[in-house]
Amino acid sequence: MWDFEHGDAGRDFDISYTLPSSCARALAEGTADIGIIPAAAYAEIPGLQVLPEVAIASRRAVRSILLVSKVPIEKVRTVALDTSSMTSVALTKVLFERWLGGGRTYTAMAPNIDAMLAGNDAGLVIGDPALKIDRKRYETIDLAEEWIRLTGKPFVFAFWAVRSDALKEAAPSLDLPAVFQQSRDHGLEPSSLSQIAREWASRLDVGEAEVRSYLTQNIHYQLDPGCLEGLQLFYQYAAEIGALPASPELQFVDATNAVVR
Repeated sequence: MWDFEHGDAGRDFDISYTLPSSCARALAEGTADIGIIPAAAYAEIPGLQVLPEVAIASRRAVRSILLVSKVPIEKVRTVALDTSSMTSVALTKVLFERWLGGGRTYTAMAPNIDAMLAGNDAGLVIGDPALKIDRKRYETIDLAEEWIRLTGKPFVFAFWAVRSDALKEAAPSLDLPAVFQQSRDHGLEPSSLSQIAREWASRLDVGEAEVRSYLTQNIHYQLDPGCLEGLQLFYQYAAEIGALPASPELQFVDATNAVVR
């Protein structure tokens, strides 16, 4: 979001902030034209196109998507789910059904790990709450790290999507892919990362070095060929266990705001 908050890109858009799952809901309802959505949402919302090359992905442990358990993972029978991200919920179910043993019971809950574990064996926590988990206190699985270990593929949590109807109304001179790719690139410049780390360290009550490490080492921001392979495999596995419907073929927006496969 760097150029939208610090550059000229924000002038062309009305911007609002909410949870990833709510971004997807806004696209489904037609109240937003573009949103960064959980990857799982693409399989459930018709008429979306993907802005190419930009993602929230991971090629190693992600740290902010954790399954936290009070018992050994193989003994987990009940799981509380933070539903902020549809993708992480589906990934949890894929990991259990394919590799960790099926038959778990899932309950949606707010991301409070003490409350989650009061009535369940394990809890899925996402984002800031996950970064603050005391991993010495619980048994934890980093979902991205587990996926990569088992499949050898990166994992894609989210990407930018555009409603097809809105795309038809976009000005031909507006190169949407370039706008979002350049914003990503500017946000990854060292000076930008330093500013983000300073701001978010105080918000999260963690050290600047920890924030910078998370942003530069744990998150991968390119929707590159390896990530696309991992994304397609996730869609396949999620559909096989019924966690998601079969995903449509990925369609991407090009520089002229046309759609390409």
